[in-house]
Amino acid sequence: MSKLVIVESPAKAKTIKKYLGRGYEVIASMGHVRDLPKTKMGVDIEHDFEPQYINIKGKGGLIKELKAAAKKCDTVYLAADPDREGEAISWHLAHILGLDVSAPNRVSFNEITKSGIQNGMKHPRTIDIDLFNAQQTRRILDRIVGYKLSPFLWRKVRKGLSAGRVQSVAVRLIVDRELEIRAFVPKEYWSIEAHHRIQGSQGRFVSKLVGKDGKKLEITDKQQADAVLADLKGQQFLIDSIKRGSRKRNPAPPFTTSTLQQEASRKLGFQSRRTMQAAQQLYEGVDVEDLGAVGLITYMRTDSLRISQDAQDEATAYIKDHYGDSYLPEKPRHYAQKKSANTQDAHEAIRPTMPSLTPMQIKDSLTADQFKLYNLIWKRFIASQMASSLLDTVTVNLKAAGYDFRATGFTVKFDGFTKVYIEGKDTQEEDEKSLPPIKEDSAILTDKVQGAQHFTEPPPRYTEATLIKAMEENGIGRPSTYAPTITTILSRGYVERQAKALAPTQLGEITTELLKEHFDSIVDVGFTAGLEDDLDKIEEGKADWVATLHHFYDQFDRTLQNAEKAMEGTRIKIPDEETDIVCELCGRKMVIKTGRYGKFLACPGFPECKNTKAITVETPGKCPVCGGKMLEKKSKRGRKFFGCEKNPTCSFMTWDEPLAEICPQCGSTLFKKTGKDAMIHCLKEGCGYVK
Repeated sequence: MSKLVIVESPAKAKTIKKYLGRGYEVIASMGHVRDLPKTKMGVDIEHDFEPQYINIKGKGGLIKELKAAAKKCDTVYLAADPDREGEAISWHLAHILGLDVSAPNRVSFNEITKSGIQNGMKHPRTIDIDLFNAQQTRRILDRIVGYKLSPFLWRKVRKGLSAGRVQSVAVRLIVDRELEIRAFVPKEYWSIEAHHRIQGSQGRFVSKLVGKDGKKLEITDKQQADAVLADLKGQQFLIDSIKRGSRKRNPAPPFTTSTLQQEASRKLGFQSRRTMQAAQQLYEGVDVEDLGAVGLITYMRTDSLRISQDAQDEATAYIKDHYGDSYLPEKPRHYAQKKSANTQDAHEAIRPTMPSLTPMQIKDSLTADQFKLYNLIWKRFIASQMASSLLDTVTVNLKAAGYDFRATGFTVKFDGFTKVYIEGKDTQEEDEKSLPPIKEDSAILTDKVQGAQHFTEPPPRYTEATLIKAMEENGIGRPSTYAPTITTILSRGYVERQAKALAPTQLGEITTELLKEHFDSIVDVGFTAGLEDDLDKIEEGKADWVATLHHFYDQFDRTLQNAEKAMEGTRIKIPDEETDIVCELCGRKMVIKTGRYGKFLACPGFPECKNTKAITVETPGKCPVCGGKMLEKKSKRGRKFFGCEKNPTCSFMTWDEPLAEICPQCGSTLFKKTGKDAMIHCLKEGCGYVK
């Protein structure tokens, strides 16, 4: 053995080993091997923030193995992921193994394919100290905020709380949105529609009131609406004008980390953490039949919209072969990079490493999540290189009693990229429909004119997709931090899921208000984005990391001291959420508490009354054994399952979700099974119905 390559994960090691062949040993470091200690701050603030790194507990055996392997070989290559964290892992490995950080022993791969690995190995470089310093600064910043601010929250609110440079701002976004929703005052408005037929044909269409005598008209109450309807009663609708045109619709660019997480949330219902887990697996390598271990997508943490010429050529060839020349754009598509100080353009956009490898070709080699995500990435990339779709549009303007009505519609002249993929939307848009053939002299018959009452709606709560979009737009965090930030604020109890929406808890609101009052800069969106800019400047060699830390800490320390004085002797109590459930032991109304395994019901009379019980959530289904109600429950590990209300008398339990739908064969409740063998089926003994 003469050459050692160290990567982070066993999956990546296996894939790379296949392409490097004899003469190379590939070992996984299993992520970071050194870090700041868990039991103390580990940063010497008095001596220019010198970090006190230690070997991570439990990694002693692995470090010993890495040292032994390094001694046996002539050359060691550090091949961690091509980003800040990967550079830090490489720097720490060099320190542990006694490697020269100024020697060209760092290699990086944008894709784990034969060409990607060969290209990376041909161009070894030195460890990028600026990139490492950017990671080190971020780690120290987060450690200072966590270790200085969290104990303050323990003393003033509740033990076990945490604050974070990015997480606290994410919570603030959610809290501020909730306050907007509460303060929102709905306003009434009315719409008026007319339902028409074209004389002599079967054509029907609907027009909407847009104005009167050429001016925009807004109807704010029923009285106004009734007056308009009275004016229109029995009136003839005449065509005023017909405007015909065409519209071009362009495809969305290939994915970045942010847009991938947003689209996987919209279209697949994936939480960001689930998306990144599947993406990591696709990048590091999957055993594909007839191909062996191969990385199926490019590096999945990127802001870039660039794609390589080879990938573009391969996509062009695929589109030409499978859809024809008409589905190719006039010239190859190149997407303009967002002009932002925060944009990181080191890698390509997220794309399939082999565009000719369709999702269906490799479906049997992938898990359900891997297939769904690869399918999404592949379709988005192929569509991004296709021709625009062309629409023939028509706008019909009608008049009746001085009122202006309008009907719009379109027909698809050429489907273009939409043959493969259409981007999802966060908000529901009103669908335009095709209109029947209408001429300027067509006679219009009107069946009915009706009004409908509406109210303006408050801004919606954030979903994972819209929160990630807001974080990206505001420069909060980076592609690698979106998913862990959302996981953290949920696990800390600052935010909870309500269906797909993210809502703040009382704890989240009270903590955010406290931080806004005493640590405004920590939860200020602009300040946090400015810190991210500073980290980028360090990465680019344009700022000194120690000076950046001094600038932050001097202000932070003053703020902390002022807050301690202002809140001396004060402690904020978080009120318990009262329920309508009465304690059967003492008659008090039970409250919701949060414990190690989540929320539960407790008697507020503690310690006199120590009654507690699980929170039960009824489902629409019935037990297939005894007909009792099916309750949603959680295992100790937090996994959802369903059990009969009559437990332990009836012991029926299942991981499958009970539905409101009834089995057509036996009349019992149908259950939904998820995962690789997803289906809707009946669990009544002896039935066997599957939908």
